[in-house]
Amino acid sequence: MNTTATHYNDKVVRQFAIMTVVWGIVGMLVGVLIAAQLLWPDLLPAWSFLSYGRLRPLHTNAVIFAFGGSALFATSYYIVQRTCHTRLFADKLAAFTFWGWQLIILLAAVTLPLGITSGKEYAELEWPIDLLIAVVWVAYAVVFFGTIALRKVKHIYVANWFFAAYIITIAVLHITNSLAVPVTLTKGYSLYPGVVDAMVQWWYGHNAVGFFLTAAFLGMMYYFIPKQAGRPVYSYRLSVVHFWALISIYMWAGPHHLHYTTLPDWAQSLGMVFSLILLAPSWGGMINGIMTLSGAWHKLRTDPILKFMIVSLSFYGMSTFEGPMMSIKTVNALSHYTDWTIGHVHSGALGWVAMISIGTMYALIPKLYGRTEMYSTKLIDVHFWTTTIGVVLYITSMWIAGVMQGLMWRATNADGTLTYAFIESIKSTYPYYGVRLLGGVLVLGGMFIIAYNVWKTIAGRTTTADAPVVQPA
Repeated sequence: MNTTATHYNDKVVRQFAIMTVVWGIVGMLVGVLIAAQLLWPDLLPAWSFLSYGRLRPLHTNAVIFAFGGSALFATSYYIVQRTCHTRLFADKLAAFTFWGWQLIILLAAVTLPLGITSGKEYAELEWPIDLLIAVVWVAYAVVFFGTIALRKVKHIYVANWFFAAYIITIAVLHITNSLAVPVTLTKGYSLYPGVVDAMVQWWYGHNAVGFFLTAAFLGMMYYFIPKQAGRPVYSYRLSVVHFWALISIYMWAGPHHLHYTTLPDWAQSLGMVFSLILLAPSWGGMINGIMTLSGAWHKLRTDPILKFMIVSLSFYGMSTFEGPMMSIKTVNALSHYTDWTIGHVHSGALGWVAMISIGTMYALIPKLYGRTEMYSTKLIDVHFWTTTIGVVLYITSMWIAGVMQGLMWRATNADGTLTYAFIESIKSTYPYYGVRLLGGVLVLGGMFIIAYNVWKTIAGRTTTADAPVVQPA
């Protein structure tokens, strides 16, 4: 009898889950370093590969694609097997996606500090690595959709719709935005000219947020919150409406990154309008997730994993209110290029993405190692509070600093001259950089807590055998 056919492929899920924790520490450590560099510019030796300009893209790639990406691979592979009641399609191809993704991350960690970059936000990697990303991503799609095709139930659970949309969309975005003319092995130039290149870049950039950092993590949310709460999804109908509304609208919001540029005014306004419409489906998903706890609110007193998940949804709701507001041209005139934008990004990236990922890892890892729960529930609670306080300190300091910067930059005297020199706004921002650094240190400290908790959980494991496939009723 072929035992692999009757067991889930949990090995690849375990590999990605462990690397989620590892890359989370690496990415956030670099983030703390660059936050400290803004406070103390001479903190690190004056080697170019340790400069802020080199480390900053390393931080964003490590947190988004290494930490967040590993969490998404792990959870999508876990969820699609359980909801389809079948083993993952093509074990060797699944293994290739793990090793291929780790290779991409390592190549990014080498090339970005060396200054080998395309200069595109969230798409800095040069063309040979872009090709490898495309190959690994197509393999990921084959594994995921192959598993869907093998499913033992007719219904496709809503979480899988979110994962499917993110896999297809990221492939289209990445390939289109990365089209380049290679000049050398380490340098290529975008296929698009000037304003078109900017438009394509932010069509990619905002939808990397919309699909990689939103739709995919909503897939995670729609499976693990009901599981952890022991309750069905509040409204399955709302989840389906949420899905179609979100993916239909998100694609068109990118131009709001290019307000007051040479992009045609109608395109800027269109991006603003779609951003405002986006508020409805975003809050629909948040409400659906939070209301899933109806009748089970008492569990928040004793279950810190649920705290992570529900608070992450609160940050998601806040970020998806703030984003549309900041896309309004009059608000954007104040907020653009200020630290308010940094606060907004991190309320989504730390408050929503990191907290739902951490909560999910706490729920998932014991199951992968034959444990009923993590080594220490008390440590999970400590982690929850360090992260929550850290995120709040981070984003509030950047909100205040950003609004202050915007007001200082636009202040004029009676004769029309600027009231403040730019360096004065930098000086005034310094105290808030200190608060941000403290917030970042707290979040990073939390990542060391989860690493210790995971290590002790694995050390006390009862099994690493793959779980048997549960046959549908």
